[in-house]
Amino acid sequence: MPIRDRRRSGALLAAAFAVLFSACAGPQSMLDPAGPAAAEIARGSWLMTGLFTVVWVGVLLLLWHTLRRRDAGAGPRRPERLILWGGVALPLVVVAALLIYGTLTSARVTGVGSEPDAVIEVTARQWQWHFRYRDGNDQVIGESIDELAMPLGQMIEFRITSEDVIHSFWIPRLGGKVDAIPGRINTLRLRADRDTPMRGQCAEFCGLEHARMLFPVRVINPAALPGWLAERDARPADEPPSAHAPAGRAPPRHGASEDVL
Repeated sequence: MPIRDRRRSGALLAAAFAVLFSACAGPQSMLDPAGPAAAEIARGSWLMTGLFTVVWVGVLLLLWHTLRRRDAGAGPRRPERLILWGGVALPLVVVAALLIYGTLTSARVTGVGSEPDAVIEVTARQWQWHFRYRDGNDQVIGESIDELAMPLGQMIEFRITSEDVIHSFWIPRLGGKVDAIPGRINTLRLRADRDTPMRGQCAEFCGLEHARMLFPVRVINPAALPGWLAERDARPADEPPSAHAPAGRAPPRHGASEDVL
């Protein structure tokens, strides 16, 4: 191959790898975790990818070995052993190992066993996210619409519900998704360990505006949270509450901060 073509091929390969790895980052990348739950999910994903790559390569090697013996006119002396080890023993070992790993790491993914530092009540509606913040004494300290504040380094318990249809609450860089179901409160515990751009979204098709049901996640110092919430609640006395709600969306219920979801 000429040197020029070789350099061109190398440049194309480098560009392809750059594009591939750039997809691993971003405000909604599960492969760029910013909290312990998402880090455990990403670790498990890489582990399963590596494990099943090894299994896939092993299957190809066994296939190549079988085809080579067949071309040579030599059949396996005990074919039942191949079925026993490859069809029974190997799947049982792999599945059992994954089951044990998933059981041991489930607490870190769900946050079970970790005491929450604060609570955020999440109410989903077409097509809006309403967040109500409670401190460690379960007192409401503020609300926000379509924008979430995460205190840096604190374990937050999200209490998630819906007012109309089934939605799904998901912040990929912090953890897994949980459905928001009318008449039911689902809980999820997440912690943000990095002050980095993040974005959450509805992960369940909920209507025509589903694709636009996004919200930015602001990771801020815990001491700055009351001021951040005060800025969201501040408005002139003659300004109606609906002025804070985007067109076509329900206004926040500022007068119902102590209601039970």
